[in-house]
Amino acid sequence: MEISAKKRILSGIQPTGTFTLGNYIGAVRNWGLLQQEYDCIYMIANMHAITVRQNPADLRRQSREAAALLLACGIDPQKSIVFVQSHVPAHAELSWVLSCNTQFGELSRMTQFKDKSARHADNVNAGLFTYPVLMAADILVYNADLVPVGADQKQHLELARNIASRFNNAYSDTFTVPEPYIPKTGARIMSLQEPDKKMSKSDTNVNSFILMLDEPDAIRRKFKRAVTDSEGAVYASEEKPGVTNLMSIYSVFTGKSFEEIQREFEGKGYGEFKDAVAQSVIDVFSPIQNEYRRILADKNYLDGVLKAGAEQASRIANKTCAKVYKKVGFLQL
Repeated sequence: MEISAKKRILSGIQPTGTFTLGNYIGAVRNWGLLQQEYDCIYMIANMHAITVRQNPADLRRQSREAAALLLACGIDPQKSIVFVQSHVPAHAELSWVLSCNTQFGELSRMTQFKDKSARHADNVNAGLFTYPVLMAADILVYNADLVPVGADQKQHLELARNIASRFNNAYSDTFTVPEPYIPKTGARIMSLQEPDKKMSKSDTNVNSFILMLDEPDAIRRKFKRAVTDSEGAVYASEEKPGVTNLMSIYSVFTGKSFEEIQREFEGKGYGEFKDAVAQSVIDVFSPIQNEYRRILADKNYLDGVLKAGAEQASRIANKTCAKVYKKVGFLQL
């Protein structure tokens, strides 16, 4: 996988509970498709997860579950590298060098640090402040050409680009300066209860998000309770954020345009519309859930995939890290 004319993509996801419908639409759904065109490296970002206090046993379990769910969603370990971040020490090793090439002011301007500090005021740790540097190391240690990013990660990718350029200027060309990868199609999925906010599994209201492993009855119930409005007509509008959000979800899962959806539900109430949205999600998630359970039950297979992935990732990352260590003047034996 190291010798290829294809561009390399790096992406990761934290193992802090089951992925949401928003995670699926915004990221995971596209990852399997990218395998055909790019060299893909996908990591379970468990090192990033501990900026917020985690239960160790849960983190271990959820790391394996996250890997199983990625595989169930169509990521092929014969085509992509799939691994757990902490299994490749070069991430942390490179992060220290990059920290010494990152300005305090740059990190101070990271909006996610401010947001997370406010949410976790009892644990504003140094890792929360410096984790954008670790994120830069994740990307640069593989010389990734492209990084899929959402609106909330654009600032972090720009920092990675700045760090790479600064290091290259100081020590000669070393890192590929990564570019953002913007999916051709996608939708920003909002909370079912507060459609002006992004869907998040950290929301205290469980009816605000759909988890990929939710049972069909739970999916139907959550969509039935989704906030709409009093008008009763299905069409997209800034004044109808709840309905527009449901239309976005239905469009992704059925391939229908907003115009087709509006025609389909013309003269019909929100109840029938919500049932249809729920069923479209269930039809996609049910086979994924079955495959997830099959993979998770085969511990030897799953751990074998992760071990092989870590070995592949380490071969690339260790070369980059050794080159960086030599350039900054670390004595090598």
